[in-house]
Amino acid sequence: MDAITKKQAGGDETLSPEINEDIQSKLPALQLLINCGYNYLTRKEAAELRNNRYNQVILDGILVPYLREHNTIHFKNETHQFSENNIINAVQALKDIVFDGLVRTNEKIFELLCLGKSLQQSIDGDIKSFTLHYIDWENPGNNVFHVTEEFVVERSGSRQTRRPDIVLFVNGIPLVVIENKSPHLKDPMHEAISQHIHNQKEDEIPKLYLYSQLLLALSQNEALYATTGTPEKFWSLWREDGVEDRVAESCNRPLDNETIDKIFSTRNYVTHNGLVKNDKEKRLVTAQDRLIYALCRPERLLELIYNFILYDAGEKKITRYQ
Repeated sequence: MDAITKKQAGGDETLSPEINEDIQSKLPALQLLINCGYNYLTRKEAAELRNNRYNQVILDGILVPYLREHNTIHFKNETHQFSENNIINAVQALKDIVFDGLVRTNEKIFELLCLGKSLQQSIDGDIKSFTLHYIDWENPGNNVFHVTEEFVVERSGSRQTRRPDIVLFVNGIPLVVIENKSPHLKDPMHEAISQHIHNQKEDEIPKLYLYSQLLLALSQNEALYATTGTPEKFWSLWREDGVEDRVAESCNRPLDNETIDKIFSTRNYVTHNGLVKNDKEKRLVTAQDRLIYALCRPERLLELIYNFILYDAGEKKITRYQ
């Protein structure tokens, strides 16, 4: 998938806001994220990986095998596997943290993700505690990264659902939530941020934001970021020099045919209305491209979360680029 075009430079104001949002913000974001190292999941695949339970936001079908394959016990010069019971207990520990307000609960999950989970296991008759890690923060390549769109989440105490535009997962854990908006809206950044803030309310889908560490508001030529619980006035720009060529290469690199087919499988208007892939034109780098590349490429995302987030007097804060 190269540039997605129909009146590429400025879009088409006669199209619906939803289609403009998709063409000018969501599709380019997906292309760049995939080229940065995220594996694309269809909405159906993302549902199946959590057993079609929309009140759950962790992809057990990814997290469980990851924990099984990437955690070992070193004891008395021998290597052992964590028991299957301990693997399941570790996953459940992520889900069972008692809700104590959005930011306080988010902090408890953050600490668990950063420090790991201590689990008791018997090795040759000795019962000892060993630490299982959910994420390998020091070695990005030892983790698995996924992206999906229209991620269905049930509201608290309701069967109604919300669908954040894009969610990024590390080892099946949702760490980034993205809202895309059409650039033809009067104030797309306000619309995107307001949607994030609304969805964090206790009667909405706070369960997703309990795990999130980075939030993005994207609209082609505007892009802001924040973290869980951030008021609108503190959403920030990110400016970084010296990466324009790398961003341009990543956002214009074609995707493989299998991924293209998966992305376009639910977008009938793309083929029926002439909104097609164009393999000749290169699109210009946009503000949302720069923000995605700066903050979401796997090695930067892990560094940002692990080293540059702090909790201060009930507030969660994330670094700004100096």
